[in-house]
Amino acid sequence: MSRVLIVGAGLTGSICAYLLHRGLFSKVRVSVWDKSRDSGGRMATSQNPSNTSCTVDLGAQYLTATPYYAKVHKSFYEELLLHGIIKPLEATIEGLISNEEGSVNYVTPSGVSSIVKHYLKESGAHVLFGHHVTHVCCKGSGWEVHQKGGSPEQFDVVVLTMPVPQILQLQGDISSLMEEAERQMLEDVSYSSRYALGLFYKAGVRISVPWAAKYVSDNPCIRYVAIDDKKRNLVSEECGPSLVVHTTVPFGVQHIEETAEDVKSIILQELKNVMPDLPEPESTSCQKWRYSQVTRSVPERPGQVTLSSRPLLVCGGDGFTRSDFDGCVGSALKVFDVLKSSL
Repeated sequence: MSRVLIVGAGLTGSICAYLLHRGLFSKVRVSVWDKSRDSGGRMATSQNPSNTSCTVDLGAQYLTATPYYAKVHKSFYEELLLHGIIKPLEATIEGLISNEEGSVNYVTPSGVSSIVKHYLKESGAHVLFGHHVTHVCCKGSGWEVHQKGGSPEQFDVVVLTMPVPQILQLQGDISSLMEEAERQMLEDVSYSSRYALGLFYKAGVRISVPWAAKYVSDNPCIRYVAIDDKKRNLVSEECGPSLVVHTTVPFGVQHIEETAEDVKSIILQELKNVMPDLPEPESTSCQKWRYSQVTRSVPERPGQVTLSSRPLLVCGGDGFTRSDFDGCVGSALKVFDVLKSSL
């Protein structure tokens, strides 16, 4: 059996693992490594430290299925609906730009990271967190992969699904695998940056606004605010409300080298201008998204780039498509096609 390492436990990586289990179960043993403490990547869900049933989505907020992708990726949407992982958005999002006619928005009752957790669970992969890959080196007919603070391990196939700048930062033989034009193509991939701030409230607290989420157009700091439990239509007496704030991209770029703790106070002050009657939160969680959404992908959006055929090393993720659910599904399918034809 071929040992396959997928680096990155976000949406693309989790779907890759799921597809390998479904399509090449008897041929591969799959490991998934991620440098973070939990799965999700930019589909991150944070918990209230004093009440873990109270959560807030710090990354992606909802899924939008256009008529085209609802058909092309029908099996993915149907599976998530069947398991109750997604459901149609019923709440009001103020300022939402109209989607293509016939599009459907979906929310996640258990938080957006539940999508990634579902695919990882179904994959049966060996998932390890706190594994920060630093070097990928060609050794014999396979790869020796080094992680920070740990022993190197051997794999037959490596799939890299982290943001493209992090792929380019890897040491070892990655650089020598690229032609100059290929390297330039990857270096040209760009991302927006922003911060997300989650606020948790005690049970019984009321946030009285007529919307569940709102796009803000007249604030230099804040672009989007959502009352997450209301957005998911899950208001509960046992669990207090949770609220998430996404900053504007210019604000994120301006403050990207500052600590999340320092930026948090600025966001909270601006939030008072947007929602002056907002009560004090019980706790907060601030996330810096250095690589938030792709603003310029690999040309023609191929879904994947194969850096080495023997031994096999493939790159995938939203940098090779675009930053949404269907983009990541499309990339995972392209990566799987490469692996299927090679294993």
